[in-house]
Amino acid sequence: MTVATLRIEGARISGIPSLYGELNRVFMPDEDWTLGESLDALDDLLYGGFGVLDGAAPVRVVWADHAVSAEALGTAATRAWYAAKLARPEIYAAGPARRALDALEAGTGETYFDLVRQVFAGHPNIDLVLE
Repeated sequence: MTVATLRIEGARISGIPSLYGELNRVFMPDEDWTLGESLDALDDLLYGGFGVLDGAAPVRVVWADHAVSAEALGTAATRAWYAAKLARPEIYAAGPARRALDALEAGTGETYFDLVRQVFAGHPNIDLVLE
């Protein structure tokens, strides 16, 4: 069985909005709608059924220049992401966001890049290769 290979260009990623722009370029080229800026939306995408993914079919995703993306989706971007959640308590649960932000500030928390990698890791049919 031939495994499809997709390529994320990490150098194109300068923050969370551009991450989703790149994910849309790679995974949604023929769709007339785009993936929103949400880890839940990314998780749904990786289950397949729309975009270029076909459900459980195996796929290899090469994330080129991942170090550039890791920096762009690092502490500063993650801090801003959590701050935006805390500013909207009517939509987001403040407790988990506050705890995650506190852990990030203490140097023990996960960055947005880490969270994205965790979403990919939840899909055993997808082999994420960091280059």
